[in-house]
Amino acid sequence: MRVTFSVLRLGTYPVVPWRNGAGVTREIACSPVGASAGEFDWRVSIADVPPSSAFSSFAGVDRVIIPLDPPAMTLTVDGIRHALSQHQPFAFDGEAITSCRVDGGPSRDLNVMTRRGRIGAAVVVLDDALVDVDSAGDRATLVVVLSGARSALSPESASPLELGGLDALVLRGGAVAQLSGSGRLAVIRLA
Repeated sequence: MRVTFSVLRLGTYPVVPWRNGAGVTREIACSPVGASAGEFDWRVSIADVPPSSAFSSFAGVDRVIIPLDPPAMTLTVDGIRHALSQHQPFAFDGEAITSCRVDGGPSRDLNVMTRRGRIGAAVVVLDDALVDVDSAGDRATLVVVLSGARSALSPESASPLELGGLDALVLRGGAVAQLSGSGRLAVIRLA
């Protein structure tokens, strides 16, 4: 695999309707590129979540969501309620019967979906001033700026790249980067 280091911008993410038609998601990246909702190995996206909605079912998919906005989000997964706070990752099975309630109106969340048995994801949220990331041993590593702004420096870039809110950095093939600045980051390792 070739070493790559690329930046994806919030304003360029394609808007895709939810499978159940209850909302929309902005697709940051997926593999294979252009795969439909039923064919991807992995997908990372930002969903617009209405105040009350049912989530689409994804059989054979593991999901992690991270609420992006401060209103309280409550997920009911197979009848069990889970109160989530802003930037708190929560993992669940894609085929579970899942509904969401957002106090105070609509919200957004970051979604990480992986095809069970093909690929897995490790998702962490960091707010360190300096964060080193690499894609060694991973199919890809994505870093999404959840809040604040970051500068990303890599041997693959001639000068630092500026990342704003919900911009993403994608590293593949052993690429490395150092991110400086303030705010929270979601680091997603796909392996």
